[in-house]
Amino acid sequence: MARTAPPAAPPPPGPAARASLSIHRAFLRSPLGLLRLGQLLLGAAFWVTVAAHKYEGAAHFALFAAVLVWLLTLALFGLSLLGRWTLVPWLGSRWLLTNLVHDLVLAMGLYAAATGIMGHKAGRKSYCNLPGYSQRCLYGAYLSASVCGGITACLYLFSGLYCLSRRCRDERDIV
Repeated sequence: MARTAPPAAPPPPGPAARASLSIHRAFLRSPLGLLRLGQLLLGAAFWVTVAAHKYEGAAHFALFAAVLVWLLTLALFGLSLLGRWTLVPWLGSRWLLTNLVHDLVLAMGLYAAATGIMGHKAGRKSYCNLPGYSQRCLYGAYLSASVCGGITACLYLFSGLYCLSRRCRDERDIV
């Protein structure tokens, strides 16, 4: 009976065991984490206010912009909270720059446009808050959406400036 030779090299290692998911508490306590929470809350208030009332015309774009930015912010917040941004190809190694571009370019631009649209619509409906006006008045909804959008845009400006200041100090991480 012939004996088989032992293998020349050891077998390849199995897949690496995944670490358990845990909350990155340093991010949650950081200014960026707190700003993200505010952005998510006020952004949701913006698009829920618009979606809950009858809207037409350019308000469709405002709603699309608010929901798009809200979903992207939710993804950034979730990945940062779990400390899993390295799983995102190409962007994970540039996470601070990704947050900076998201806040200052995308979110600020879209929320500024959405706030302007809702402010314009509120101005056009300002007559309907007069006493004795019998039709349904959308002035309050448009005005509150405009205020929420303006505050949310300011929060994105603050978080973008925070990321920019970290980037200028040659720091590579968001915390």
